[in-house]
Amino acid sequence: MQLAEGNQSSPATFILLGFSEYTDLQVPLFLVFLTIYTVTVLGNLGMIMIIRVNPKLHTPMYFFLSHLSFIDLCYSTTVTPKLLENLVVEDRTISFMGCIMQFFLACVFAVAETFMLAVMAYDRFVAVCNPLLYTVVMSPKLRASLVAGPYTWGIVCSLTLTYFLLTLSFCGSNIINNFLCEHSVIASVSCSDPSISQVLCFVIAMFDEVSSLGIILTTYIIIFVTILRMPSAGGRQKAFSTCASHLTAITIFHGTVLFLYCVPNSKNSWLIVKVGSVFYTVIIPMLNPLIYSLRNKDVKESVRKLMNH
Repeated sequence: MQLAEGNQSSPATFILLGFSEYTDLQVPLFLVFLTIYTVTVLGNLGMIMIIRVNPKLHTPMYFFLSHLSFIDLCYSTTVTPKLLENLVVEDRTISFMGCIMQFFLACVFAVAETFMLAVMAYDRFVAVCNPLLYTVVMSPKLRASLVAGPYTWGIVCSLTLTYFLLTLSFCGSNIINNFLCEHSVIASVSCSDPSISQVLCFVIAMFDEVSSLGIILTTYIIIFVTILRMPSAGGRQKAFSTCASHLTAITIFHGTVLFLYCVPNSKNSWLIVKVGSVFYTVIIPMLNPLIYSLRNKDVKESVRKLMNH
């Protein structure tokens, strides 16, 4: 039990270095991230509102898309405000519980996003391969279950990893060479042995990545085979275009995650890790609503109607 007492006797604080080594870039970075965050909030809230108010968009695909927007909004809000604050204040400390809470929430939404993209792949699979039965198969009950899954699993993964982080003890100054409280960096500044926690994190991350990518790849292989068998060129084009935005979102999200896991943990790679982290916590939540709205005729029409009102 000695480990758990370590962080009760003197509450540890962490210092998030963020991008503090680039003193000349603090203001430009603040403005860039503030712009990105504003676009993220407006884009994702806008997407949720448009889907809510337009009856034409009350279909399974947009139901899942509104949840993806909700996850992106929450994910970005967990990370970006603290990043913005650290770019303008000298004091870059974050309390132990603040750091743990940030990790907990970021983990919930990261895992939820991973599997929400897999759910959306399944939705596209049903739409392309069983178009006549699409609305029957994607019943409200199934949709609710498919949406509840990613959130529930996100909470389970996050609670497990957070519990093991709380068993570690922290002493002295805990300098985190990143702008967010990520599992690997919290574990690496612990003064007790973090190996169980690190192995567990690796296992969960690998399982999530492999299983969600497995679902996505399987569904898309079947989708492509089905599309290629379609007799009309128009039908093929329509089927491809319904999948294009989802494929773009998947490629960017999983590409970044895989890239980060492949980076060796050397001192030179800290900047790459930070840039990668910016990409999937700050930039991707902004890109998703843009990808879906720019490539989507129905969403564009809805926006136009709202503008004209």
